[in-house]
Amino acid sequence: MNSCDSSRNWSERKKFFQAKKLNFLISVKESYERKLASITASISKLEEQMNSTTPSVKS
Repeated sequence: MNSCDSSRNWSERKKFFQAKKLNFLISVKESYERKLASITASISKLEEQMNSTTPSVKS
């Protein structure tokens, strides 16, 4: 029995694993983009709050 025999040839297997890797990397990228958008919104909101408040009275 030849251990190299398979229902898929090498090029088909390579394409399959490349597609899996691509999908994984895209999901990681989208996750980081969501996190970055959240951080950016938090920074903007905090800056807005800092600019709109009146100076506090020092004790």
